[in-house]
Amino acid sequence: MVNNPYMQYKQTSILTASSENLTLMLYDECLKQIRIAKKYIEEKDIEKKNSALQKAQDIITELMSTLDMSYEISFNLMRLYEFVCRLLVHANIHNTTKELDDALDLITELREAWAEAIIIHRRDSN
Repeated sequence: MVNNPYMQYKQTSILTASSENLTLMLYDECLKQIRIAKKYIEEKDIEKKNSALQKAQDIITELMSTLDMSYEISFNLMRLYEFVCRLLVHANIHNTTKELDDALDLITELREAWAEAIIIHRRDSN
């Protein structure tokens, strides 16, 4: 049982979110972890940088595992996710922020497109 009210709220939000919103939450958390990793690279805190990048990679892996490969767009998304993973690994190995900036740009674009798709879907469903 979680005693922290914020953690209880966060856990409830995740458990009650629609699949569309869960994907949005994954994008948000991935962006957060990449920004954290960037900060730790600049601070030269290798252990915390590695932890944040591992979390971001885990999120990308989760996004990859949820793709329905019966759609052509899923193959394109898979390639983008694989590319982002390579950027994260490179940044982690070489302690560079350029790749993290590129990953942030890509994930931000995907997140914005997903948020727009949710809006359109909800509008068209009503």
